[in-house]
Amino acid sequence: MTDIVEPAYVLIQCDLGHETTIISIISDMADITEVRGTYGTYDIFCRILGTRNVVDHVVDAIRRIPHIRSTTTLRSIMIQGGR
Repeated sequence: MTDIVEPAYVLIQCDLGHETTIISIISDMADITEVRGTYGTYDIFCRILGTRNVVDHVVDAIRRIPHIRSTTTLRSIMIQGGR
């Protein structure tokens, strides 16, 4: 059985003033399809497209970036539909 490619979203809180550097680092990572700064509780969000294994590795790499305080990962429930 082949692994299914699915989107996942990572919501990131970081130290004030480090958003641009972190966005640049994440932009250069494989399997990242979007990364943006945001207002509100989270400072940055990114979209990952890959198998569960790929998503796990990318999230682990993101969490190791200096000045990231916390992350929340959202995985899609593909069987519920949507677009």
